[in-house]
Amino acid sequence: MADTATTASAAAASAANASTDAPPFQLGKPRFQQTSFFGRFRHFLDIIDPRTLFVTERRLREAVQLLEDYKRGTLRPGVTNEQLWSAQKIKQAILHPDTNEKIFMPFRMSERQDEGRWRTSQGLQRHCGYIPFGTPIVVGLLLPNQTLASTVFWQWLNQSHNACVNYANRNATKPSPASKFIQGYLGAVISAVSIAVGLNVLVQKANKFTPATRLLVQRFVPFPAVASANICNVVLMRYGELEEGIDVLDGDGNLVGSSKIAARHALLETALTRVVLPMPILVLPPIVMSMLEKTALLQARPRLLLPVQSLVCLAAFGLALPLAISLFPQMSEIETSQLEPEIARATSSRTVVYNKGL
Repeated sequence: MADTATTASAAAASAANASTDAPPFQLGKPRFQQTSFFGRFRHFLDIIDPRTLFVTERRLREAVQLLEDYKRGTLRPGVTNEQLWSAQKIKQAILHPDTNEKIFMPFRMSERQDEGRWRTSQGLQRHCGYIPFGTPIVVGLLLPNQTLASTVFWQWLNQSHNACVNYANRNATKPSPASKFIQGYLGAVISAVSIAVGLNVLVQKANKFTPATRLLVQRFVPFPAVASANICNVVLMRYGELEEGIDVLDGDGNLVGSSKIAARHALLETALTRVVLPMPILVLPPIVMSMLEKTALLQARPRLLLPVQSLVCLAAFGLALPLAISLFPQMSEIETSQLEPEIARATSSRTVVYNKGL
């Protein structure tokens, strides 16, 4: 009955949208196709929309009610696909998919589909709260002439923010011990601080570097520190998947089984993703700032350095982040012949898919 009602709502919405450019609405599905880089890029451009941070309580209730009406088949006439896509984006941006409780604004990062087996604890990511609240941290990480104390502080703050985001967007359908989050948090903080401090000490002791070169090299220190911390966090937080395996699905979304081999592939792909993600954010700004600081404007007005660096970091977030995330598809494909024999015997499909996580 629910499927019939949803079909009726879909038909009504489709009829009302014959003259619009919005694609037909699909409940719980991404608006843009994920099979191509351009589709993923458009998807991530859509979901990092910071305007969702300013949605009122009334607008949120209206969005949730609109989706409920669509699901029950009681959608009022004249509702457009664009309105339905907007309502879904608002709901996914603000409410936790498992608890339906509002996620604290600075930690709104995880987007997970609401329907079917495709939703997992490592679902697609949106960054509506990540860009505005993460930019000040990036600015702090990239400040020149860092002291030991400031290096430790900014690395700690960055990993603390990441840990809060992970906890706020955790999979609430399967209770997870707090020790797992604490373990991942401590591992990330220790690795980030250790590498950042160690590299800064090495740079300071490098007598062959000129002061200008030393300053430039120091600005790139946050990237290896953050990248290594991200890898450490992934391994510690998802180590259980290597022991238990992860779900693999056929082309129709049916569960085939749980594979440890697929888990290894997913962990490797996620680790590589976590290295690529901070690259445009922590590498591009130092390069751009090293060129801008040579301009007559900033040399004559050094007080503008911090505001300009903040704008550069914000631009790196807003433009480079969706490009980096779009490089890798969320649902990875693997041939069944590469998996455990019992998985290969359980399906006639030549390939299966699994959610690699992010």
